[in-house]
Amino acid sequence: MRLTDDEKAMLDGAEGPAVAAAMDLLVRYGEALDAEHLCNIRNVAGTMTQPSPAKAKLVAEGGWDKAFSVINLDSDADLEIPDMRVPTCQLQQGFGGDSVGIAPYPKQFVELQGDAESFYGRKGVNILATCTPYQVGNLPVRGEHVAWMESSAVVYANSVLGARTNCEGTASTGAASLTGKIPCWGNHLPQNRYGNHLIDVRIPVRDFFDWGLLGYFVGDLVQEERPVVTGDLAIPELADLKHLGAAAASSGGVELYHIPGITPEAPTVDAAFGPRPVPEAVPYGPSERRRMYEALNSQGRSTDVDFVLLGCPHASIDQVCRAAKALEGRTLHSGTQLWIMVPRALKAIADRSGYTELIERAGGRVLADSCPAMSRSAPEGTRVFATDSAKQAHYLPAILGIEAWFGTLEECIDAAVTGRWAGELR
Repeated sequence: MRLTDDEKAMLDGAEGPAVAAAMDLLVRYGEALDAEHLCNIRNVAGTMTQPSPAKAKLVAEGGWDKAFSVINLDSDADLEIPDMRVPTCQLQQGFGGDSVGIAPYPKQFVELQGDAESFYGRKGVNILATCTPYQVGNLPVRGEHVAWMESSAVVYANSVLGARTNCEGTASTGAASLTGKIPCWGNHLPQNRYGNHLIDVRIPVRDFFDWGLLGYFVGDLVQEERPVVTGDLAIPELADLKHLGAAAASSGGVELYHIPGITPEAPTVDAAFGPRPVPEAVPYGPSERRRMYEALNSQGRSTDVDFVLLGCPHASIDQVCRAAKALEGRTLHSGTQLWIMVPRALKAIADRSGYTELIERAGGRVLADSCPAMSRSAPEGTRVFATDSAKQAHYLPAILGIEAWFGTLEECIDAAVTGRWAGELR
């Protein structure tokens, strides 16, 4: 790889051993990818504070410097970690202190995470603690090179915001945070951002539920390639676009999609494909919609629901409001729990707006920072859960060994109140 003079200086130790280790990692990473050079970034979304037994052991041996060196820099050297070179945020992590007594999550992990937040906050890491950093202030601009983790965040950054990132990992984002560099390959290169599949939507897609089904179809069809979606689409809300991307990144590995006239790099179909010929369209109609619905509900057997999960990716404040209104004057079934997962910054808004009070009065909970998939933690005894998230319906049964039902927010709220699943495809 070709390095600039300042990159060579960092690699040679001019800014200290931790930065040199970070640059060494990026050079090895870039060479493995056949990247010709590094690109400058000024925005990192990674993970440092998430607790684990391995991390606890490293902290006991050498503090958080040791943990960052091993996990975030792939280095066994005894390094002192400097301040972050570029703006860096922590994505979703483990449950926080407000979950104690609610989520069966180890208290020692809550305490370890609190200690991590103090350490990394002093180093310049913004503890946003969400898989949707774009909902709480981290909004890169169109064309900006960034280094982000988390599949649903990556696909949103590339597609909706027009920023440029690959789906990075713990070590590459750690190295990027100390250097302001990342290998320039994949989605960073203009020629790799054009579409290569065309999907023609032949039935109305109007709400959150149907955007999720469409996303699940798109990801299953194109896998890791770049779809262009046209047809009978309503103008989407923020929640619709994050649901579409999260579903497509779950059933496939989509990191970038285009909706002509909606997403910033695709004013037209021709612009979405650039110099490439527009391919023959693949239809999405009633049979494809039903097939996706049946796939997402294929792991549900019992209609007795003991857990309802909303907010994956983390719920927007509008979604919390909808849930609160759907619960007003109602009470959860005695054997069913409801968790709504949000960024902590939006939980503060929900608290002030009265939504949290309505949800808790019904027996539900608004929890921040994490999710059952990330923390591998659901209410004790959970056997069957219901969700409006295609992503959680896809992953959580395998992670926790439980059954899943997928449906609308209203169907999920009804299940929380009755203790039974009665959803159906309409």
